Amino acid sequence: MLARYGIPLGVTAAGAACVAYAAGIEVRSFRLRRVEVPVLPAGMRPIRILQISDIHMVSGQNKKRRWLQSLAGLRPDLVVNTGDNLSDPTAVPEVLDALGPLLEFPGAYVFGSNDYYAPKFRNPGRYLVEKARGQHGLNGKEHGAHGVDRNPWGDLRDAFDAAGWVGVNNARGQVKLAHGEVLGLTGLDDPHIKRDRYGTVAGGPDTDSDFTLAVVHAPYLRVLDAFTSDRYPLILAGHTHGGQLCVPFYGALVTNCDIDPGRVKGLSTHTATGHTSYLHVSAGCGTNRYTPVRFACPPEATLLTLT
Repeated sequence: MLARYGIPLGVTAAGAACVAYAAGIEVRSFRLRRVEVPVLPAGMRPIRILQISDIHMVSGQNKKRRWLQSLAGLRPDLVVNTGDNLSDPTAVPEVLDALGPLLEFPGAYVFGSNDYYAPKFRNPGRYLVEKARGQHGLNGKEHGAHGVDRNPWGDLRDAFDAAGWVGVNNARGQVKLAHGEVLGLTGLDDPHIKRDRYGTVAGGPDTDSDFTLAVVHAPYLRVLDAFTSDRYPLILAGHTHGGQLCVPFYGALVTNCDIDPGRVKGLSTHTATGHTSYLHVSAGCGTNRYTPVRFACPPEATLLTLT
């Protein structure tokens, strides 16, 4: 039948195999990346930061839950959660169970749009159409738009706060590490739904911290420009899913924000007003519940060693 419409059976079979791999194998092939970032002042000991992002937990995702629990074995100095923990309003207990062992370590967090709002179904075919129009990708939200159903984000916030994690949604905070170092964190609420308010945190790194980093969910250029202009040495972000559906040996096609595809995941730099900051964008470990596929972009967490 397909041959009558000019679609070779081999092409159809290859496409079906790719979809099966993306939905059945790679989306559950969790990885840990290790990155070294030379940003600390001279004389400071190395600091290990575990960045987790875009969990997008759906009830019943037990393999993801167990993998997240296992990351506590890394014994990081600090855990930074860059948002989008939920993709199911009933999954808060499972998120907290997954992160339970990590909540024993010093931590900080910002939220993403999917912490606040349940995702909307969108036709996945719009993925490449929006690329052509200079828009976004697979995360289930148009720029500045969201679903009407709210997620119980307050329950997440209360549990993180009770564990001692520091919330930096449009706020500044400090974390004291086990060896005595004081880290400053400056964070923004999610720019993807225009909740960022840089004016409330502007002014640059803390002068009474040993080191200060910047944290945000979505790496929009206006935010990266602001942090870099204020001379933050390191910015941590998530949101992009690394492109989620990538082309082998080429990379991401979309970023779901206005950052370029070449910096959609991993360590890079950003320059603004004559200053340069390191930027690390996590590809995250989940997907929107309506697009549960990954291709050439496995789910991840990152252990960053600051030196």
